[in-house]
Amino acid sequence: MPTVAFQGVRGAYSETAVYQYFGSKTPTVPCASLEAIFEAVERGRADLGILPVENAWSGSMPRAYELLMERDLRIQAEIIIHIQHTLMAVAGTKLADLKRVRSSLQSLQQCEKFIHRHQLEAIPAFDTAGSARDLAAQPEPDLGVVASRLAAEIYDLDILEDAIEDTPFNYTRFFVLGSEDPPRAQRSKTSLIFSTRHLPGSLYACLGEFAERNINLTKIESRPRRNRPWQYLFYLDFEGHWQDPVAEAALLGLLRRAGFVKMLGSYPMATTPQPGERNGAVFSDQ
Repeated sequence: MPTVAFQGVRGAYSETAVYQYFGSKTPTVPCASLEAIFEAVERGRADLGILPVENAWSGSMPRAYELLMERDLRIQAEIIIHIQHTLMAVAGTKLADLKRVRSSLQSLQQCEKFIHRHQLEAIPAFDTAGSARDLAAQPEPDLGVVASRLAAEIYDLDILEDAIEDTPFNYTRFFVLGSEDPPRAQRSKTSLIFSTRHLPGSLYACLGEFAERNINLTKIESRPRRNRPWQYLFYLDFEGHWQDPVAEAALLGLLRRAGFVKMLGSYPMATTPQPGERNGAVFSDQ
């Protein structure tokens, strides 16, 4: 069973994703930052890392994609989990007792209707699970926390309400990162980064390599190059494995037309679970 590094403290949604994908007995390594996930794997403190890259409600996580460009870990798999926010408080507290609620800004925004309906003061904090940990260490009878159900279990807090998020399609996509390429899967997805030459139609020509071969692109996003002002990198996902003959031909064409190409990996494709279901990729509790 691999040891998996994640960003945050015990009970973070990233740790929930680890347990849903690898099993509830998986050893984990909490990390203070996204950078520290890469360092933990590179230095051998963890076998794999789990990196949040995109949320269906709030979009991509820029720093995660910058790190994929800067570092050399390979994508082993993707995980898509349904994020359900849980309201918790110290033992014996009732919802009517609360006046304030604390969590990360993003989580508070995702539960805005619930918070407004119950006339609670929203207090932004650094993260979700950290808010739960701090409340357990310093109980406040009128304060609630929005975090994962796992955080409530770890820090022995009472669950007052489950699934308080405003929208039912609150999904987060994670990459599992490692040092090697994963075994080839029956259904694969490939991620890469490329830049275009400063010529008319350059992006059109690069993307045409995939369109001409009927390869389905599932994501394309531009990000500024950190070392060259007003120049951009394109992050691209497509269905298929890079060793598929049509994908290999498209990549050779891309190499001829692009200014730069970096492969991030070909990996098993996840399916988006229905609300209440576990991740649609792999689950093992052995």
